[in-house]
Amino acid sequence: MHRRHLLQALPLLLPAAPALAQADWPSRAVTIIVPFAPGSSSDIIARAMAQAMQGATGRPVTVENRPGATGEVGARQVIRAAPDGYTLMHAPISTWAINVALRPNLAYDPVTQLTRLMQTVRTPNVLVINSAALPATDLAGVLAWLRAPGRNASYSTSGAGSSDHLTMEMFRQATGTDITHIPFQGGAPATTALLQGTVQLSFQNLGSIMPHIAEGRVRPILITSEARSPLLPQVPTGAELGLSDFVVYSWQGFGGPPAMPPALAERVHAVAAAALRSPAVAARLTELGFDIVVSQPAAFAAFQEGEIARWQRVVRAGRITVD
Repeated sequence: MHRRHLLQALPLLLPAAPALAQADWPSRAVTIIVPFAPGSSSDIIARAMAQAMQGATGRPVTVENRPGATGEVGARQVIRAAPDGYTLMHAPISTWAINVALRPNLAYDPVTQLTRLMQTVRTPNVLVINSAALPATDLAGVLAWLRAPGRNASYSTSGAGSSDHLTMEMFRQATGTDITHIPFQGGAPATTALLQGTVQLSFQNLGSIMPHIAEGRVRPILITSEARSPLLPQVPTGAELGLSDFVVYSWQGFGGPPAMPPALAERVHAVAAAALRSPAVAARLTELGFDIVVSQPAAFAAFQEGEIARWQRVVRAGRITVD
């Protein structure tokens, strides 16, 4: 083509290049940042997604763990990445919402500094008790025990500001009970403290606590889902027991750097959604107690902002602070 003709054609050719690149995504390796340690729920889900995405696209999809500051370290790494779809993030409710409510000096903004692609999964929390340490069979019995004069009750959580911590804070506010918070570094030691009777009660994710319920080592009292779970059909919801606005899920979200082009975001969403809905991944996550959500970006954004506002109200009412 003559140089003059080529220059004249460039304005027509150039706009098509980004669209073509987005349609071809991925053309090289993709990294999913998980801002928590290996073995966390975010990590387990991300690795299942990555394997399915790699199988579908034929390109390497790897998970990189960047723990620290309740997700802040990993989130900031994603924010600094190019918005080309090759650095993504899978993270829990704390990174996407609770940090905003709990940490006034948070060094990132998950509303404005991340491209929000989808809520991936959710799981309710279950109020469980060590029945040897807290002799009750239902919520009325638990409340009567907690309200007894001179009672010194305590509960374990996976950490200050975690979903299970704030769920218990909601419970305390709703029931007017006084329970001492004993935070741990993760759900496993929090559950161990409950099993050993070091604490008397705890809210824990359905999937992680189910084996201990099945073995009879803890007693479930209520579940925070909208309806009873097929895994625990005998356990009532908070609403059934008279607790208003007590539907709580520990959820996970998927996103990327700020300003991802809409066409690219749509492509990434489609590939990730197909991975989550694939039979092997869906079966594995359901077995672990997760509901597959796969929301659209606009729905995820609205949901996330609603969650931030909700947890801000709980944090203010409870005057909760973290170091």
